[in-house]
Amino acid sequence: MTMLSNYFYSLSQTPHRLRKRMLATWTPDQEFNQVRHRSGADMKRKLNWYDLVALGVGGMLGVGVFVTTGPVALHQSGPSVFMSYIIAGISALLSSLCYTEFAVQVPVAGGAFSYLRLTFGEFFGYFGGANILMEYVFSNAAVARSFTEYLSFAFGEKNPNVWRVEVHGLPKDYNMLDFPAVALILLLTLCLCHSTKESSILNLIMTVFHVIFFGFIIVAGYCNGSAKNMVNPKGIAPYGVRGVLDGAAIVYFSYIGYDSASTMAEEVKDPYKSLPIGIVGSVLITTLLYCLMALSLCMMVPYNKISEKASYSMAFLKIGWSWTSNIVGAGASLGIVASLLVAMLGQARYLCVIGRARLVPSWLAKVHPSTGTPLNATIFLGFCTASIALFTELDIIIELISIGTLMVFYMVANALIYRRYVITGGTPPLHTLLFLFLLSLTSLCFSIVWKFKQQWWGLLLFGGFIITIIAFFQHMVPCDNNLVQQQYAHCWYVPFMPWPPSMSIFLNVFLMMTLKTLSFQRFALWSCFITMFYVLYGVHSTYQAEEIENLSGVNQVVMNLSVPNLQTKVEIQVH
Repeated sequence: MTMLSNYFYSLSQTPHRLRKRMLATWTPDQEFNQVRHRSGADMKRKLNWYDLVALGVGGMLGVGVFVTTGPVALHQSGPSVFMSYIIAGISALLSSLCYTEFAVQVPVAGGAFSYLRLTFGEFFGYFGGANILMEYVFSNAAVARSFTEYLSFAFGEKNPNVWRVEVHGLPKDYNMLDFPAVALILLLTLCLCHSTKESSILNLIMTVFHVIFFGFIIVAGYCNGSAKNMVNPKGIAPYGVRGVLDGAAIVYFSYIGYDSASTMAEEVKDPYKSLPIGIVGSVLITTLLYCLMALSLCMMVPYNKISEKASYSMAFLKIGWSWTSNIVGAGASLGIVASLLVAMLGQARYLCVIGRARLVPSWLAKVHPSTGTPLNATIFLGFCTASIALFTELDIIIELISIGTLMVFYMVANALIYRRYVITGGTPPLHTLLFLFLLSLTSLCFSIVWKFKQQWWGLLLFGGFIITIIAFFQHMVPCDNNLVQQQYAHCWYVPFMPWPPSMSIFLNVFLMMTLKTLSFQRFALWSCFITMFYVLYGVHSTYQAEEIENLSGVNQVVMNLSVPNLQTKVEIQVH
């Protein structure tokens, strides 16, 4: 009863606590020391720059090519799916630049959660972190189900559902139980609980073999394919420019994984050098491989005959290379394991840091003293991922993943501009906030005109507004480069401000608006759920944690003051 009455009292204090906590920010020094120590033990710094490149590449490759290329080529982009990958890659590259500057300035494991909390306050950090976690868990579940499809081809089966168990009493799209996917997730969870470095070495080995395997598919596709398939039956872009851009929004799902490198910041030996190479390098390598793989698929088979499931294995079957289909199934399965390993590595670090902030139960923040890994967070998220992978088809969640990812990357780009101009540059916040509002508004208007197929002059009008707003802000609110160089001494930072993050904001808004209405409905429900959790639990937990730390700080000061007085009394008595 006492606990229940205390909770009801806390709820009665909700408005006061929201005012105090929602926009509460932390300094990098507090994040490094005070907050990080809540995990008990520190994570062990064992990773080098090539580990980060391998983690980023391994995390992205298996997800994109083997899950999204076939469906997008069939339904959205046609043979021009490689253009969709280029557009999504440019957006991912711009977002990765924003991540990189934050990562070298604040090398902690929280990724977007930490960057947003330091810049805009606790609630925005929590909202971004919750969306990143949703994206990780759902995408890992979807990818694990694809593993079952490709593994069946590796063993010579022609039906991708052969190893799934159909339950007739469950609704459609939830009635194919996937036990191999569950077994894979649980096995990787045990591996990640053991050690980060050993998991990284395993990923590095798998990624090297995976890239070699990609080379085989690319060469085989070009040798056995035909350029005529790129233009038959309805041209290179049968769905037009709109189809290419709609496809770009969906294949953005393929770039989930590069931000995993930023969550490894506490485990990197030289974060200032390794993080920029790891984050940006992995995006560039992956974009090149995606485009070549997409071209290979569309050259082998006309786009309207591409299989929606296990696309590459089915393509080799259709050209008569049945033995290659088995190899593709095995290689794709290996790539999916590598991407799952990296993604599950990253998701546990996100949850660990959110637990440090006391926005979720604090036992999720504990780092095991002997392995140096966030054990509780790894096990908890492994269980959640396995539960979703058991039931849910990829189609249900893929667009929800894309909208959540784009929203977080949009928020990080806004945070970078605000941090550079207001927190570091010392300019009035109103100017920067007004710029960010106008930029987002005009980007939204441009996207709406495009989505609803309005007059072409609307695109020119709002496109011109976007360029004018960025140029005017750059001229009227200049960024003091000397001050930036002093603040960011020996650190990497984004050049040509504010253009790269501004273009990232525009592209993220534009790609979000190309998604279906159902995606926004599901995202709205998810947003309501996480907001209610913050109001009913998170804000009270962080408020109480701050009170306890303030009280312990006061007690420590009192003790420090009392010790010299006691020594003085002793000295007087001796004399």
